[in-house]
Amino acid sequence: MSNKNNADLAVLNEAARILGEKKRAYIKILAATFVLACLMILPQPRYYTCEVKLAPEWGSSSAAEGLGSLAASFGFDLSSMQGSDAIYPMLYPELFESPEFLVPLFDIQVSTADGTINTTYHEYLKKHQKKNPITYPFTKALGSVKKLLEPKEAAGVAGAGEINPFRLNKKDYGLMKKIENKIGCVVNRKNNVVSITVKDQDALICATMADSVRAHLQDFIIDYRTSKARQDVDYYQALRDSALMEYRLATEAYSKYCDRHQNVIMQSVISERDQLENDMSLKLTKYQTMSGQLENAKAKVQEQTPAFTVIKSPTVPVRPAGPKRMIFVAFMLVLATVGATMWYLRRLIISELI
Repeated sequence: MSNKNNADLAVLNEAARILGEKKRAYIKILAATFVLACLMILPQPRYYTCEVKLAPEWGSSSAAEGLGSLAASFGFDLSSMQGSDAIYPMLYPELFESPEFLVPLFDIQVSTADGTINTTYHEYLKKHQKKNPITYPFTKALGSVKKLLEPKEAAGVAGAGEINPFRLNKKDYGLMKKIENKIGCVVNRKNNVVSITVKDQDALICATMADSVRAHLQDFIIDYRTSKARQDVDYYQALRDSALMEYRLATEAYSKYCDRHQNVIMQSVISERDQLENDMSLKLTKYQTMSGQLENAKAKVQEQTPAFTVIKSPTVPVRPAGPKRMIFVAFMLVLATVGATMWYLRRLIISELI
């Protein structure tokens, strides 16, 4: 045991001697690393983050809610078993990867905090993003090389006009993926609270997009939840309009017949008049029935419309969220120190392993 301890102590002494001889080398390496890290991180554009929290209406019965709360206390999620919705809160993050959800965000009007830019979010991402002047030439050159190697886009796909989520051109697809990386959605499994975060280079645009994404998510879910009820409204609206037209035609026919046969006591005339009156009454009953069905369908739309409670409203961030410049520089210094130490002790390490 003592021989092993003496050997380990000898290795440590040798390592300390080797590293002690490299003090000047360490100073040069750390100084160069510090300068390079600052050159890399200081020109990197700042970005801000904004968070919105909302609680969607969920659960169909008090018993189901009680069971869900009990299960949540033990770490289980029964929300997907409550109700018949195909899109429940746990699937909201999946919507943030859907082109049908992301593409409409292109048309949102945004303005920078200094007021110099006022355009759509699509144009802002396309033309007004700040670049790192150190790394931009390299990324630009790499992009040009990739563009030369990639096959040309089919004619008609990259044309101007309304953007089709089903068939995006390369630039719009790249912008869509950029938006997907800028926005995030997390759902708390215990209480179904939805947290929406947005990251952007401008503080005002960051808060604007956070509120817009929140509103877009609400509209998307409301549109889904009420789609069947709104179809019923359109269906009963068409039936009510048709019944109203039939009633008006029957009323007009009855009125004209009565005007033409005033003071006539012939039984055939009276029978025809009674038949027209009965037909008019039937058309009126049908119209009243369809009107009642239409009002019920409209009430169903309101009943199916979910409520969203905003727990945390968006606010314009005061301080940037990143990049963490001091942390990056410190990490690079530590990495350089470890790398240099491993390099200087490589022979000693290899000899010990062998």
